[in-house]
Amino acid sequence: MPVSTGRSLLIIIAVAATTFATRAIPFLLFPKGKEIPPMVQYLGKVLPPAVIGMLIIYCFKSVSVFRYPYGLPELIAAVVVIVLHVWKRNNLLSIGAGTVLYMFLVQQVF
Repeated sequence: MPVSTGRSLLIIIAVAATTFATRAIPFLLFPKGKEIPPMVQYLGKVLPPAVIGMLIIYCFKSVSVFRYPYGLPELIAAVVVIVLHVWKRNNLLSIGAGTVLYMFLVQQVF
C-alpha cells in the first residue's frame, strides 16, 4: 500500500517532533544548577544494566542446547563480545565484532 506524500511528511514531522521532545524535556525538567532527584539518579544507575540483562535474555531465549548446533554459535559470539569488551572497553567494537562473528558462524560454519 503506497503512502501519499502528505502522509509521509506528517509521519516525518511527528517522528522528528517526538525525537526532539525526548531530547529537550530532560533539559526543561532538570535545568543547570537544579538538583537531580534521588529517584532519577537511582534509575540512571540501575536501568542500563537492567536493559542489557533483558537484551541478553531476549537474545538467548530461543537457543536450543539439546539439538545441533547446541548453542555453540551463540556461546562463541558471546564469549568474544565479553573478551573484547573487557579488553578494549569499546561497545561498538565488541558488539559489532560479536554480531559479525555470529553471522559468519551461523551462515558458514554451522
